[in-house]
Amino acid sequence: MALKEFTKGYLQSIEPFCKPNLIAPCCGSARPSPTVPGSDPFSPWATFVLESVRCCLFKASLMRQILQNLGSGETMLVDVPSPGIPSRGLLIRSSSSLVSLGTERMLIDFGKAGYLAKARAQPEKVKQVIQKVKTDGFSTTVKAVRSKLDQPIPLGYCNAGRVLGVGAQLKGEFAAGDRVVSNGGHAEIVSAPVNLCARIPENVSDKHACFTVLGAIGLQGIRLIEPRLGERVVVTGLGLIGLLAVQLLRANGCEVLGLDFDEAKCELARSFGAEAVNVAAGADPVRVAESFSKGQGVDAVLITASTKSNAPLSQAAQMCRKRGRVVLVGVVGNEFNRSDFYEKEISFQVSCSYGPGRYDDLYERHGQDYPFGFVRWTQQRNFEAILQLMASGQLDPSPLISHEFSFDEALSAYEKISEPGVLGIVLDYPETTESLATRTVSLPSTRNHTAADPVVGVVGAGNFTGQVLLPALAATGARLHTIASNSGVTGTHHGKKFRFEHSTTDTEAMLANPEINTLFITTRHGSHARLVAQGLRAGKHVFVEKPLALSPEQLEDVRQAGEDAPGMLMVGFNRRFAPLVQDMHRGRSSLSGPVAMTMLVNAGEIPLSSWVHDPDQGGGRLVGEACHFVDLLRFLAGSPIASIQSDRMQAAGGDTASISISFEDGSVGAVQYFANGHKSLPKERLELFGDGKVLQLDNFRRLKSFGFDHVKSRKLSKQDKGHQAEILAFIQAVRDGGEPPIPRGELFEVTERCFSL
Repeated sequence: MALKEFTKGYLQSIEPFCKPNLIAPCCGSARPSPTVPGSDPFSPWATFVLESVRCCLFKASLMRQILQNLGSGETMLVDVPSPGIPSRGLLIRSSSSLVSLGTERMLIDFGKAGYLAKARAQPEKVKQVIQKVKTDGFSTTVKAVRSKLDQPIPLGYCNAGRVLGVGAQLKGEFAAGDRVVSNGGHAEIVSAPVNLCARIPENVSDKHACFTVLGAIGLQGIRLIEPRLGERVVVTGLGLIGLLAVQLLRANGCEVLGLDFDEAKCELARSFGAEAVNVAAGADPVRVAESFSKGQGVDAVLITASTKSNAPLSQAAQMCRKRGRVVLVGVVGNEFNRSDFYEKEISFQVSCSYGPGRYDDLYERHGQDYPFGFVRWTQQRNFEAILQLMASGQLDPSPLISHEFSFDEALSAYEKISEPGVLGIVLDYPETTESLATRTVSLPSTRNHTAADPVVGVVGAGNFTGQVLLPALAATGARLHTIASNSGVTGTHHGKKFRFEHSTTDTEAMLANPEINTLFITTRHGSHARLVAQGLRAGKHVFVEKPLALSPEQLEDVRQAGEDAPGMLMVGFNRRFAPLVQDMHRGRSSLSGPVAMTMLVNAGEIPLSSWVHDPDQGGGRLVGEACHFVDLLRFLAGSPIASIQSDRMQAAGGDTASISISFEDGSVGAVQYFANGHKSLPKERLELFGDGKVLQLDNFRRLKSFGFDHVKSRKLSKQDKGHQAEILAFIQAVRDGGEPPIPRGELFEVTERCFSL
């Protein structure tokens, strides 16, 4: 240990003399850089060797996480940056986590399946793909599907550990060093919202506590059943949740019958005080339940099984007494005989995960708890109830642990996941003095660059960024320095794929990095203006996806930040760069007078619960997305906007609207932004009328020309909305020091005008 610490200290002392950003062989580089600074007393190979040693010594300080690739089915243990501390959440160092056999095995099996099997498993997705082929073209659709399947997803949601950091907006609820459970994944450090965390009692071990989340799923199903003391309840499916539910029901004073196809699981249920029948031996579940209930019918059935069969649902109704209750926690076929439920007036309900608050953004992300007197059992309070039952000895996970693996051997654990006899797999994380809280990691980039190339940092790593923007950015030859994402997972994945040098979860540090001179901001709308202003004040060129800002106050902040800033500002108004729109612009330039334009947008419905509709995060669809089309008409008119107004259809949630625009040169335009149409209609159609001539653009694939001699009708082989041309124009302007692709005045004009929509 002393030698290791000495070597680390020595390497740190000589690091200023070594060439930066060299990647050691274990990180993927094949050879050292051919050049070193003049002050470097070491040869390139000596520096390379030092970097190799440093990589090996410091590798243990990088955080590891288990990811699943849905395209290839590969389960991976990878190095990713440590997440940051959410303002209303906790940063937790993991000690134990539980593999969920049902959910995680389903994801792994789906990933390993071929494309045909994936299609069979998700017929609704297949319909969407077919429709996208019809509207956007085959190659565009294939690219989108491959990109979606290529993204790895974190595995796990049953975690126990110690608090490393507490969000700035939490006041005394938790403290560093507290032992807590959360729905964090299989990672050495996890970040979790406060309402998805609960403190572990002193007499409950971490390896038992990591069963809390699965226990809460079973508990929520039981709460929906509303069992009374002495009632008879059937639990169909004795997996982890089913066996936890058996113990919970017994603690509630119920008589319990467990049904499963595995005799070992039935034996466990019996050890918890339940009757249990192995239906694989040929027993009729309905007859067994009839005998269990002494011919009266059971009071309730909790279905915790996972099967495509409709039998569990049908059998549940037949088992019940009149006005019995059936609650579905697992995943089964949903076709049933109406008369089974109708004649007995049986109630049926599907349980939603851990309890009230699940999938509520205000509860989970923003930490807004439900009033105790009105919502007694939220998901956090369900966590606490499970932990108290463990502390009292009424709930014992010990018999459910069939395997334990160190986190270093996590991939071996997943090889066991489908073997007979496997039940609860607990991953144990090593106790170490290493920090692990490294928020920036180096990636195996091998790009060659010149001093004139822009040095780019990207903030945001969502689907659109990965599918559209990053491929276009990589094609420009810019130096891709760092990509920042909240969790570090998608950022690291995209960073490796597009050969970035670093992946980080520390956006502030990236913004302050003097080596980066160009920023791409692709986060949710609510953070755009703040990040743009920071970037401009730091002297950087900034490209931001639309919209530039959500309010006049935000726009004014950007305006002030850019007044004396040397950096260029660009907003992702890509449609004006589309090749067929460029054809239309040439046609419009040949006309002597004003023009009339109409833009039909079949925008499609987005649920009102989406962040897009949130005034603070998304700003609404007219400000957040319709600005695209206002800018497009502004570009084709070639004249400032004189007036703009909109009429909204309130019944459609306010995102179906007719926007009327007048331009100073006398041109007029209309944007029909409709969210209440059918998906089979292509998304966008643009028409321009002037001097007895017409140009008609269908979905950025086909342009029809009527009356123009020098603008011909043509059709593209694939849809092109101008993203690649837009980013190339911006990067080239940065590289050459030329004029911005869109004048800054037009960016502010369009953004400001859209606030009145």
